[in-house]
Amino acid sequence: MIEFTKMHGLGNDFIVIDNRDGGLAADYLSGIAPVLCRRHFGIGADGLAVLSSSSQAPFRMQIFNADGSEAEMCGNAIRCLARYVWDRGFIKEQTFAFETAAGIKEINLLIRGREVEAVRVEMGSPILESDKIPLRGPSRRAVDEKIRLGNEELLFTAVSMGNPHCVIFMPALEGVPWQSWGEALEHNPLFPNRTNVEFVEVLSRDRIKVKVWERGAGATLACGTGACAAVVAGVLTGRLGSAVRVDLPGGSLQINWEKDGKVYMEGPAEEVFSGRIETIKLLEEAR
Repeated sequence: MIEFTKMHGLGNDFIVIDNRDGGLAADYLSGIAPVLCRRHFGIGADGLAVLSSSSQAPFRMQIFNADGSEAEMCGNAIRCLARYVWDRGFIKEQTFAFETAAGIKEINLLIRGREVEAVRVEMGSPILESDKIPLRGPSRRAVDEKIRLGNEELLFTAVSMGNPHCVIFMPALEGVPWQSWGEALEHNPLFPNRTNVEFVEVLSRDRIKVKVWERGAGATLACGTGACAAVVAGVLTGRLGSAVRVDLPGGSLQINWEKDGKVYMEGPAEEVFSGRIETIKLLEEAR
């Protein structure tokens, strides 16, 4: 039996498991993630967010996508875990850090009374060099670079926020087959580690509308790192200012690319319910 908590950030939902004692190995968590995340047959979620111990920070976050692959970073999941540790009294300070596979991330809880109103995360500096994103081909910054998708020729900007993103600006999102395009681009050979894909409509220099195809999860209602990547791409291409409201299907995030070179994300995190689940039975049914 595993105890879990269901949480979401703007509808991007996660199964949260406290594994600070290290009782669940990474390969086991990767194996059960697809079973637990199955809609209708499991708990249902976009991913599995695991709270672990760390020697470098108060906590460590591990994030497994719904297909079982492990992600380097997830903006919505880290906000959920930040609220999780505060609500349970695991941390007393409003400012603290998480270790992630994409480095140490600083957290600032915005508190009213004792309630978490929002979570602000220092997401680090964007990675723009193609060999570090990674992106195949010569070393470069891929900014408004052409990519062919069937009969369509699109322009994309590649950004890593600890995980890879392919950002595509469109005049309007209505009528765009973004889900089929997103799935195709996720597996495009140009991206050796696959990629998240953001389709962006610019509403003004300080506001955009974004739809996200997440690597390993598919269409989701929100993506924190994707919102950051979209703003970075907008600044690089001259479409946006450095402080932008990002409207996603599940709600809005405030993203600032500040003068220190780092990107800051601010948004909510909500707990839905908690429970216990027998994983052995689910694994047998999945087979």
